[in-house]
Amino acid sequence: MSVSTQSPPPGPGARRDGGDSLEATEVAEHSLLPVPESARTSTAGHQFWIWAGANTAPINWVLGALGVELGLSLWQTIAVLVVGNLIGMSVFGLFVLMGQRTGVSQMVLSRLAFGRRGAYLPAAMQGLLAAGWCAVNTWIILDLVVALLGRLGVDGGTSLKIAVAVLLMVGQVLLAAVGFRAIARFERWTVPVTLVVMLAMTVVAWTTSGVDWGYAGEGLQGAALWSAMSTIMTAIGIGWGITWFAYASDYSRFVPRSMPPARLYLASVLGQFLPTVWLGVFGATLATVADGVDPGQLVVQNFGALAVPVILLVLHGPIATNILNIYSCSLCAQTLDWNVDRRLLSYGVGALALVFTVYLVLQGDFAAALDAWLAGLVTWVAPWGAIVLVNYYVVQRREVDVDALFDPPGRGRLVDVSWPALVAFAVGIVATWSAEYGIPSQLQGPLARAMGGIDLSWLFGAVVAGGLYLLLRPARVAVSAPAAAR
Repeated sequence: MSVSTQSPPPGPGARRDGGDSLEATEVAEHSLLPVPESARTSTAGHQFWIWAGANTAPINWVLGALGVELGLSLWQTIAVLVVGNLIGMSVFGLFVLMGQRTGVSQMVLSRLAFGRRGAYLPAAMQGLLAAGWCAVNTWIILDLVVALLGRLGVDGGTSLKIAVAVLLMVGQVLLAAVGFRAIARFERWTVPVTLVVMLAMTVVAWTTSGVDWGYAGEGLQGAALWSAMSTIMTAIGIGWGITWFAYASDYSRFVPRSMPPARLYLASVLGQFLPTVWLGVFGATLATVADGVDPGQLVVQNFGALAVPVILLVLHGPIATNILNIYSCSLCAQTLDWNVDRRLLSYGVGALALVFTVYLVLQGDFAAALDAWLAGLVTWVAPWGAIVLVNYYVVQRREVDVDALFDPPGRGRLVDVSWPALVAFAVGIVATWSAEYGIPSQLQGPLARAMGGIDLSWLFGAVVAGGLYLLLRPARVAVSAPAAAR
Protein backbone atom coordinates (compact mmCIF):
# COMPACT_ATOMS: atom_id res chain seq x y z
CA MET A 1 0.00 0.00 0.00
CA SER A 2 1.31 3.41 -0.86
CA VAL A 3 0.93 6.65 0.97
CA SER A 4 -1.89 8.75 -0.45
CA THR A 5 -0.79 12.26 -1.28
CA GLN A 6 -4.17 13.54 -2.35
CA SER A 7 -7.43 13.98 -0.52
CA PRO A 8 -10.78 12.48 -1.58
CA PRO A 9 -13.11 14.70 -3.61
CA PRO A 10 -14.32 17.62 -1.52
CA GLY A 11 -17.74 17.48 0.02
CA PRO A 12 -20.67 19.75 -0.71
CA GLY A 13 -19.78 23.39 -0.31
CA ALA A 14 -16.02 22.86 -0.37
CA ARG A 15 -13.90 24.72 -2.90
CA ARG A 16 -11.76 22.49 -5.14
CA ASP A 17 -8.77 24.84 -5.02
CA GLY A 18 -8.47 24.34 -1.29
CA GLY A 19 -10.61 27.41 -0.54
CA ASP A 20 -10.10 29.42 2.56
CA SER A 21 -9.43 27.58 5.81
CA LEU A 22 -12.72 28.62 7.40
CA GLU A 23 -14.85 27.06 4.66
CA ALA A 24 -12.69 23.95 4.53
CA THR A 25 -12.89 23.52 8.29
CA GLU A 26 -16.68 23.87 8.18
CA VAL A 27 -16.89 20.95 5.75
CA ALA A 28 -14.38 18.85 7.72
CA GLU A 29 -16.18 19.38 11.02
CA HIS A 30 -19.46 17.94 9.79
CA SER A 31 -18.27 15.13 7.52
CA LEU A 32 -15.87 12.21 7.68
CA LEU A 33 -13.74 13.51 4.82
CA PRO A 34 -10.03 13.88 5.62
CA VAL A 35 -9.22 17.33 6.94
CA PRO A 36 -7.39 19.25 4.18
CA GLU A 37 -4.15 21.00 5.05
CA SER A 38 -5.82 24.39 4.65
CA ALA A 39 -8.18 23.53 7.53
CA ARG A 40 -5.50 22.17 9.83
CA THR A 41 -5.15 25.14 12.12
CA SER A 42 -5.02 23.45 15.52
CA THR A 43 -1.89 24.13 17.60
CA ALA A 44 -0.12 22.10 20.28
CA GLY A 45 -1.71 24.46 22.80
CA HIS A 46 -5.17 23.71 21.45
CA GLN A 47 -4.54 19.97 21.82
CA PHE A 48 -3.23 20.37 25.36
CA TRP A 49 -6.25 22.38 26.48
CA ILE A 50 -8.72 20.04 24.77
CA TRP A 51 -7.40 17.01 26.62
CA ALA A 52 -6.79 18.90 29.86
CA GLY A 53 -10.37 20.15 29.80
CA ALA A 54 -11.71 16.69 29.13
CA ASN A 55 -10.01 15.42 32.29
CA THR A 56 -10.53 18.40 34.60
CA ALA A 57 -13.79 17.01 35.91
CA PRO A 58 -15.27 15.94 39.26
CA ILE A 59 -15.33 12.33 38.09
CA ASN A 60 -11.57 12.26 38.60
CA TRP A 61 -12.05 13.14 42.27
CA VAL A 62 -13.99 9.89 42.50
CA LEU A 63 -11.20 7.98 40.80
CA GLY A 64 -8.83 8.73 43.65
CA ALA A 65 -11.50 8.21 46.28
CA LEU A 66 -12.27 4.74 44.93
CA GLY A 67 -8.80 3.54 45.80
CA VAL A 68 -9.25 4.54 49.44
CA GLU A 69 -12.75 3.08 49.44
CA LEU A 70 -11.38 -0.33 48.38
CA GLY A 71 -8.93 -0.40 51.27
CA LEU A 72 -5.71 1.00 49.81
CA SER A 73 -3.60 3.50 51.69
CA LEU A 74 -3.32 7.06 50.43
CA TRP A 75 0.16 6.55 49.01
CA GLN A 76 -0.72 3.22 47.43
CA THR A 77 -3.62 4.93 45.68
CA ILE A 78 -1.38 7.76 44.48
CA ALA A 79 1.17 5.25 43.16
CA VAL A 80 -1.51 3.43 41.17
CA LEU A 81 -2.77 6.70 39.71
CA VAL A 82 0.68 7.91 38.66
CA VAL A 83 2.08 4.66 37.25
CA GLY A 84 -1.17 3.55 35.61
CA ASN A 85 -1.88 6.84 33.90
CA LEU A 86 1.74 7.22 32.82
CA ILE A 87 1.47 3.92 30.95
CA GLY A 88 -2.03 4.49 29.60
CA MET A 89 -1.45 8.05 28.43
CA SER A 90 1.87 7.15 26.78
CA VAL A 91 0.08 4.67 24.53
CA PHE A 92 -2.73 7.19 23.99
CA GLY A 93 -0.19 9.49 22.34
CA LEU A 94 0.42 6.91 19.61
CA PHE A 95 -3.24 7.15 18.58
CA VAL A 96 -2.99 10.95 18.53
CA LEU A 97 -0.21 10.76 15.95
CA MET A 98 -2.41 8.67 13.63
CA GLY A 99 -4.85 11.55 13.24
CA GLN A 100 -2.18 14.10 12.44
CA ARG A 101 -0.57 11.94 9.76
CA THR A 102 -3.81 10.93 8.00
CA GLY A 103 -6.31 13.70 8.77
CA VAL A 104 -8.90 11.00 9.48
CA SER A 105 -11.07 10.25 12.53
CA GLN A 106 -10.22 7.26 14.72
CA MET A 107 -13.11 4.99 13.77
CA VAL A 108 -12.60 5.59 10.07
CA LEU A 109 -9.00 4.49 10.58
CA SER A 110 -10.41 1.27 12.07
CA ARG A 111 -11.55 0.36 8.55
CA LEU A 112 -7.94 -0.32 7.67
CA ALA A 113 -7.74 -3.22 10.13
CA PHE A 114 -11.39 -4.34 10.35
CA GLY A 115 -12.57 -3.79 6.78
CA ARG A 116 -15.01 -1.32 5.25
CA ARG A 117 -18.09 -2.83 6.90
CA GLY A 118 -16.23 -4.80 9.55
CA ALA A 119 -15.43 -1.47 11.24
CA TYR A 120 -19.14 -0.98 11.92
CA LEU A 121 -18.81 -3.13 15.06
CA PRO A 122 -16.16 -1.11 16.95
CA ALA A 123 -17.73 2.15 15.70
CA ALA A 124 -21.11 1.17 17.16
CA MET A 125 -19.52 0.10 20.44
CA GLN A 126 -17.53 3.34 20.69
CA GLY A 127 -20.65 5.37 19.97
CA LEU A 128 -22.45 3.71 22.87
CA LEU A 129 -19.37 4.19 25.06
CA ALA A 130 -19.23 7.92 24.34
CA ALA A 131 -22.96 8.32 25.02
CA GLY A 132 -22.51 6.42 28.27
CA TRP A 133 -19.64 8.63 29.37
CA CYS A 134 -21.80 11.66 28.64
CA ALA A 135 -24.41 10.27 31.00
CA VAL A 136 -21.89 9.46 33.75
CA ASN A 137 -20.36 12.92 33.60
CA THR A 138 -23.77 14.59 33.56
CA TRP A 139 -24.73 12.61 36.65
CA ILE A 140 -21.60 13.89 38.37
CA ILE A 141 -22.59 17.47 37.55
CA LEU A 142 -26.16 17.30 38.75
CA ASP A 143 -25.15 15.47 41.91
CA LEU A 144 -22.80 18.33 42.76
CA VAL A 145 -25.41 20.95 41.95
CA VAL A 146 -28.11 19.31 44.05
CA ALA A 147 -25.68 18.76 46.93
CA LEU A 148 -24.74 22.44 46.91
CA LEU A 149 -28.36 23.55 46.65
CA GLY A 150 -29.07 21.42 49.69
CA ARG A 151 -26.28 23.23 51.53
CA LEU A 152 -28.06 26.47 50.70
CA GLY A 153 -31.36 25.17 52.07
CA VAL A 154 -32.93 24.04 48.80
CA ASP A 155 -34.30 20.52 49.09
CA GLY A 156 -33.45 18.43 46.05
CA GLY A 157 -35.05 15.11 45.28
CA THR A 158 -35.00 12.87 42.25
CA SER A 159 -37.25 15.19 40.23
CA LEU A 160 -34.86 18.12 40.75
CA LYS A 161 -31.90 16.01 39.66
CA ILE A 162 -33.67 14.99 36.46
CA ALA A 163 -34.67 18.59 35.72
CA VAL A 164 -31.07 19.77 36.17
CA ALA A 165 -29.86 16.91 33.97
CA VAL A 166 -32.16 17.99 31.15
CA LEU A 167 -30.94 21.59 31.29
CA LEU A 168 -27.28 20.56 31.36
CA MET A 169 -27.70 18.08 28.52
CA VAL A 170 -29.30 20.70 26.29
CA GLY A 171 -26.36 23.07 26.80
CA GLN A 172 -23.78 20.37 26.14
CA VAL A 173 -25.48 19.15 23.00
CA LEU A 174 -25.83 22.62 21.50
CA LEU A 175 -22.11 23.32 22.00
CA ALA A 176 -21.00 19.96 20.61
CA ALA A 177 -23.28 20.31 17.59
CA VAL A 178 -21.33 23.38 16.43
CA GLY A 179 -18.17 21.31 15.99
CA PHE A 180 -14.42 21.28 16.54
CA ARG A 181 -13.87 25.04 16.38
CA ALA A 182 -16.36 25.69 19.16
CA ILE A 183 -14.85 22.91 21.26
CA ALA A 184 -11.31 24.23 20.80
CA ARG A 185 -12.30 27.78 21.70
CA PHE A 186 -14.30 26.67 24.72
CA GLU A 187 -11.40 24.62 26.10
CA ARG A 188 -8.79 27.25 25.30
CA TRP A 189 -10.51 30.06 27.19
CA THR A 190 -12.12 28.19 30.08
CA VAL A 191 -9.68 25.45 31.08
CA PRO A 192 -6.92 27.80 32.35
CA VAL A 193 -9.43 29.55 34.60
CA THR A 194 -10.75 26.22 35.84
CA LEU A 195 -7.25 25.00 36.67
CA VAL A 196 -6.60 28.15 38.71
CA VAL A 197 -9.81 27.47 40.63
CA MET A 198 -8.78 23.85 41.17
CA LEU A 199 -5.40 25.00 42.45
CA ALA A 200 -7.13 27.23 44.99
CA MET A 201 -9.43 24.38 46.03
CA THR A 202 -6.48 22.04 46.41
CA VAL A 203 -4.64 24.50 48.65
CA VAL A 204 -7.74 24.99 50.81
CA ALA A 205 -8.36 21.26 51.06
CA TRP A 206 -4.82 20.39 52.00
CA THR A 207 -4.45 23.17 54.57
CA THR A 208 -7.84 23.29 56.29
CA SER A 209 -9.70 19.98 55.97
CA GLY A 210 -7.39 17.79 58.03
CA VAL A 211 -6.14 15.47 55.29
CA ASP A 212 -4.58 12.34 56.78
CA TRP A 213 -1.38 12.08 54.76
CA GLY A 214 -0.43 8.96 56.64
CA TYR A 215 -3.73 7.19 55.97
CA ALA A 216 -2.91 3.48 56.02
CA GLY A 217 -6.14 2.10 54.60
CA GLU A 218 -7.23 -1.34 55.74
CA GLY A 219 -3.70 -2.70 55.93
CA LEU A 220 -4.16 -5.01 52.96
CA GLN A 221 -1.37 -7.49 52.38
CA GLY A 222 -0.44 -10.24 49.97
CA ALA A 223 -3.06 -11.29 47.43
CA ALA A 224 -5.66 -8.89 48.84
CA LEU A 225 -3.33 -5.93 48.32
CA TRP A 226 -2.38 -6.89 44.76
CA SER A 227 -6.01 -7.59 43.94
CA ALA A 228 -7.15 -4.13 45.08
CA MET A 229 -4.25 -2.36 43.35
CA SER A 230 -4.73 -4.21 40.07
CA THR A 231 -8.48 -3.58 40.13
CA ILE A 232 -7.92 0.15 40.55
CA MET A 233 -5.15 0.06 37.94
CA THR A 234 -7.61 -1.40 35.43
CA ALA A 235 -10.52 0.88 36.30
CA ILE A 236 -8.80 4.21 36.92
CA GLY A 237 -5.11 3.83 36.08
CA ILE A 238 -4.15 2.23 32.80
CA GLY A 239 -7.82 1.66 32.06
CA TRP A 240 -8.53 5.38 32.20
CA GLY A 241 -5.98 6.08 29.48
CA ILE A 242 -7.28 3.18 27.40
CA THR A 243 -10.79 4.62 27.30
CA TRP A 244 -9.46 7.65 25.39
CA PHE A 245 -7.82 5.64 22.58
CA ALA A 246 -10.92 5.70 20.40
CA TYR A 247 -11.20 9.51 20.61
CA ALA A 248 -7.62 10.53 19.86
CA SER A 249 -7.56 11.06 16.10
CA ASP A 250 -10.93 12.83 16.06
CA TYR A 251 -9.15 15.98 17.27
CA SER A 252 -5.54 15.57 16.18
CA ARG A 253 -6.68 15.35 12.55
CA PHE A 254 -6.97 19.14 12.68
CA VAL A 255 -3.23 19.48 13.47
CA PRO A 256 -0.99 20.43 10.48
CA ARG A 257 1.51 17.86 9.28
CA SER A 258 4.25 20.45 9.69
CA MET A 259 4.05 20.23 13.49
CA PRO A 260 6.81 17.98 14.88
CA PRO A 261 5.14 14.72 16.02
CA ALA A 262 7.10 14.78 19.27
CA ARG A 263 5.61 18.15 20.14
CA LEU A 264 2.06 17.00 19.45
CA TYR A 265 2.65 13.77 21.37
CA LEU A 266 3.97 15.59 24.44
CA ALA A 267 1.20 18.22 24.44
CA SER A 268 -1.56 15.61 24.18
CA VAL A 269 -0.11 13.20 26.73
CA LEU A 270 0.55 15.92 29.30
CA GLY A 271 -2.91 17.34 28.70
CA GLN A 272 -4.34 13.99 29.74
CA PHE A 273 -1.87 13.00 32.44
CA LEU A 274 -1.52 16.15 34.55
CA PRO A 275 -5.18 16.89 35.42
CA THR A 276 -6.11 13.21 35.76
CA VAL A 277 -3.41 12.49 38.31
CA TRP A 278 -3.80 15.86 40.03
CA LEU A 279 -7.53 15.48 40.57
CA GLY A 280 -7.18 11.81 41.41
CA VAL A 281 -4.77 12.69 44.21
CA PHE A 282 -7.13 15.49 45.27
CA GLY A 283 -10.00 13.01 45.54
CA ALA A 284 -7.89 10.49 47.41
CA THR A 285 -6.86 13.05 50.03
CA LEU A 286 -10.48 14.15 50.51
CA ALA A 287 -11.51 10.53 50.93
CA THR A 288 -9.25 10.22 53.99
CA VAL A 289 -11.52 12.65 55.85
CA ALA A 290 -14.91 11.97 54.22
CA ASP A 291 -17.32 9.07 54.33
CA GLY A 292 -17.94 7.36 51.02
CA VAL A 293 -16.96 8.40 47.52
CA ASP A 294 -20.03 10.29 46.38
CA PRO A 295 -18.54 13.30 44.52
CA GLY A 296 -21.03 15.84 45.79
CA GLN A 297 -20.57 14.79 49.38
CA LEU A 298 -16.78 14.79 49.05
CA VAL A 299 -16.83 18.47 48.20
CA VAL A 300 -19.68 19.58 50.43
CA GLN A 301 -18.29 17.87 53.54
CA ASN A 302 -14.89 19.46 53.09
CA PHE A 303 -15.81 22.94 51.86
CA GLY A 304 -19.38 23.57 52.94
CA ALA A 305 -20.94 26.84 51.78
CA LEU A 306 -17.50 28.14 50.73
CA ALA A 307 -17.62 25.63 47.89
CA VAL A 308 -20.48 27.42 46.13
CA PRO A 309 -18.50 30.03 44.14
CA VAL A 310 -15.74 27.65 43.11
CA ILE A 311 -17.96 24.65 42.32
CA LEU A 312 -19.95 26.71 39.83
CA LEU A 313 -16.71 27.17 37.89
CA VAL A 314 -15.48 23.62 38.36
CA LEU A 315 -18.72 22.35 36.83
CA HIS A 316 -17.10 23.39 33.57
CA GLY A 317 -15.04 20.19 33.65
CA PRO A 318 -17.72 17.62 32.88
CA ILE A 319 -19.20 19.89 30.22
CA ALA A 320 -15.78 20.08 28.58
CA THR A 321 -15.63 16.28 28.63
CA ASN A 322 -19.14 15.75 27.34
CA ILE A 323 -18.81 17.96 24.29
CA LEU A 324 -15.99 15.64 23.19
CA ASN A 325 -18.16 12.60 23.90
CA ILE A 326 -21.08 13.95 21.91
CA TYR A 327 -18.90 15.08 18.99
CA SER A 328 -17.05 11.77 18.75
CA CYS A 329 -20.25 9.78 19.13
CA SER A 330 -21.80 11.56 16.15
CA LEU A 331 -18.67 10.78 14.11
CA CYS A 332 -19.09 7.10 15.02
CA ALA A 333 -22.64 7.18 13.71
CA GLN A 334 -21.40 8.63 10.42
CA THR A 335 -18.80 5.84 10.27
CA LEU A 336 -21.75 3.43 10.15
CA ASP A 337 -22.64 5.13 6.83
CA TRP A 338 -25.70 6.78 8.30
CA ASN A 339 -26.59 9.56 5.90
CA VAL A 340 -27.68 11.93 8.66
CA ASP A 341 -26.44 15.42 9.41
CA ARG A 342 -23.89 15.36 12.22
CA ARG A 343 -25.78 18.06 14.11
CA LEU A 344 -28.92 15.91 14.18
CA LEU A 345 -26.84 12.96 15.34
CA SER A 346 -25.57 15.10 18.23
CA TYR A 347 -29.13 15.74 19.33
CA GLY A 348 -29.86 12.02 19.25
CA VAL A 349 -26.76 11.29 21.33
CA GLY A 350 -27.94 13.79 23.94
CA ALA A 351 -31.34 12.11 24.17
CA LEU A 352 -29.76 8.66 24.60
CA ALA A 353 -27.32 9.98 27.22
CA LEU A 354 -30.16 11.61 29.13
CA VAL A 355 -31.96 8.27 29.43
CA PHE A 356 -28.82 6.69 30.88
CA THR A 357 -28.38 9.65 33.22
CA VAL A 358 -31.82 9.03 34.69
CA TYR A 359 -30.77 5.41 35.29
CA LEU A 360 -27.71 6.58 37.20
CA VAL A 361 -29.88 8.91 39.27
CA LEU A 362 -31.84 5.87 40.40
CA GLN A 363 -28.69 3.78 40.98
CA GLY A 364 -27.89 3.47 44.67
CA ASP A 365 -24.31 2.23 44.96
CA PHE A 366 -22.33 4.80 43.01
CA ALA A 367 -18.86 3.39 43.67
CA ALA A 368 -19.74 -0.09 42.47
CA ALA A 369 -21.64 1.25 39.47
CA LEU A 370 -18.74 3.48 38.40
CA ASP A 371 -16.14 0.73 38.77
CA ALA A 372 -18.32 -1.66 36.79
CA TRP A 373 -18.66 0.91 34.04
CA LEU A 374 -14.95 1.74 33.82
CA ALA A 375 -13.76 -1.85 34.15
CA GLY A 376 -16.31 -3.06 31.63
CA LEU A 377 -15.01 -0.65 28.99
CA VAL A 378 -11.59 -2.28 29.02
CA THR A 379 -13.06 -5.58 27.86
CA TRP A 380 -13.41 -4.25 24.32
CA VAL A 381 -11.25 -1.10 24.11
CA ALA A 382 -7.98 -2.87 25.00
CA PRO A 383 -8.32 -5.60 22.30
CA TRP A 384 -9.52 -3.09 19.71
CA GLY A 385 -6.67 -0.72 20.51
CA ALA A 386 -4.08 -3.49 20.25
CA ILE A 387 -5.35 -4.54 16.80
CA VAL A 388 -5.38 -0.95 15.51
CA LEU A 389 -1.89 -0.25 16.87
CA VAL A 390 -0.43 -3.46 15.42
CA ASN A 391 -2.05 -2.81 12.06
CA TYR A 392 -0.97 0.82 11.79
CA TYR A 393 2.56 0.70 13.24
CA VAL A 394 3.67 -2.89 12.51
CA VAL A 395 1.77 -4.07 9.43
CA GLN A 396 1.26 -0.80 7.56
CA ARG A 397 4.32 0.96 8.97
CA ARG A 398 2.23 4.17 9.03
CA GLU A 399 1.64 4.04 5.25
CA VAL A 400 -2.08 4.60 4.67
CA ASP A 401 -3.96 5.00 1.41
CA VAL A 402 -6.42 7.54 2.80
CA ASP A 403 -8.55 7.54 -0.37
CA ALA A 404 -9.25 3.82 0.02
CA LEU A 405 -10.81 4.38 3.44
CA PHE A 406 -13.62 6.32 1.77
CA ASP A 407 -14.44 3.98 -1.10
CA PRO A 408 -18.10 2.84 -1.10
CA PRO A 409 -18.72 -0.32 0.96
CA GLY A 410 -18.47 -3.49 -1.08
CA ARG A 411 -17.08 -1.69 -4.13
CA GLY A 412 -13.74 -0.31 -3.00
CA ARG A 413 -10.15 -1.25 -2.37
CA LEU A 414 -10.64 -2.30 1.26
CA VAL A 415 -12.01 -5.75 1.99
CA ASP A 416 -15.59 -5.56 3.19
CA VAL A 417 -14.99 -7.53 6.39
CA SER A 418 -11.58 -8.42 7.81
CA TRP A 419 -12.26 -11.69 9.57
CA PRO A 420 -8.76 -11.94 11.10
CA ALA A 421 -9.40 -8.66 12.91
CA LEU A 422 -12.93 -9.58 14.01
CA VAL A 423 -11.87 -13.02 15.25
CA ALA A 424 -8.92 -11.53 17.14
CA PHE A 425 -11.25 -8.86 18.54
CA ALA A 426 -13.79 -11.40 19.81
CA VAL A 427 -11.14 -13.66 21.33
CA GLY A 428 -9.45 -10.61 22.86
CA ILE A 429 -12.69 -9.55 24.56
CA VAL A 430 -13.09 -13.01 26.08
CA ALA A 431 -9.43 -12.97 27.16
CA THR A 432 -9.86 -9.55 28.75
CA TRP A 433 -12.92 -10.64 30.69
CA SER A 434 -11.24 -13.87 31.84
CA ALA A 435 -8.42 -11.85 33.49
CA GLU A 436 -10.69 -9.13 34.90
CA TYR A 437 -11.61 -8.75 38.57
CA GLY A 438 -14.16 -5.98 38.88
CA ILE A 439 -16.41 -5.20 41.83
CA PRO A 440 -19.52 -6.85 40.29
CA SER A 441 -19.29 -10.65 40.23
CA GLN A 442 -20.09 -10.76 36.50
CA LEU A 443 -16.83 -8.88 35.84
CA GLN A 444 -14.73 -11.44 37.70
CA GLY A 445 -13.24 -13.85 35.17
CA PRO A 446 -11.93 -17.36 35.88
CA LEU A 447 -8.28 -16.49 35.30
CA ALA A 448 -8.46 -13.52 37.69
CA ARG A 449 -10.15 -15.70 40.31
CA ALA A 450 -7.44 -18.34 39.90
CA MET A 451 -4.78 -15.65 40.48
CA GLY A 452 -6.40 -14.61 43.74
CA GLY A 453 -8.27 -11.60 42.39
CA ILE A 454 -5.38 -9.96 40.52
CA ASP A 455 -6.70 -8.03 37.52
CA LEU A 456 -4.50 -8.04 34.39
CA SER A 457 -7.37 -7.76 31.95
CA TRP A 458 -6.02 -4.84 29.94
CA LEU A 459 -2.65 -6.57 29.40
CA PHE A 460 -4.01 -10.05 28.72
CA GLY A 461 -6.66 -8.81 26.30
CA ALA A 462 -4.26 -6.58 24.38
CA VAL A 463 -1.56 -9.25 24.03
CA VAL A 464 -4.01 -11.96 22.96
CA ALA A 465 -5.85 -9.75 20.45
CA GLY A 466 -2.74 -8.14 18.97
CA GLY A 467 -0.81 -11.41 18.79
CA LEU A 468 -3.70 -13.36 17.26
CA TYR A 469 -4.26 -10.64 14.67
CA LEU A 470 -0.62 -10.86 13.60
CA LEU A 471 -0.97 -14.63 13.19
CA LEU A 472 -4.26 -14.56 11.27
CA ARG A 473 -3.84 -11.50 9.06
CA PRO A 474 -2.82 -11.71 5.38
CA ALA A 475 0.80 -11.02 4.49
CA ARG A 476 -0.22 -7.46 3.66
CA VAL A 477 -3.27 -5.62 4.90
CA ALA A 478 -6.40 -6.34 2.89
CA VAL A 479 -6.58 -3.74 0.15
CA SER A 480 -7.59 -4.89 -3.29
CA ALA A 481 -7.72 -3.19 -6.66
CA PRO A 482 -10.75 -1.03 -7.42
CA ALA A 483 -13.67 -2.97 -8.84
CA ALA A 484 -13.37 -1.21 -12.22
CA ALA A 485 -9.80 -2.47 -12.63
CA ARG A 486 -10.57 -6.14 -12.02
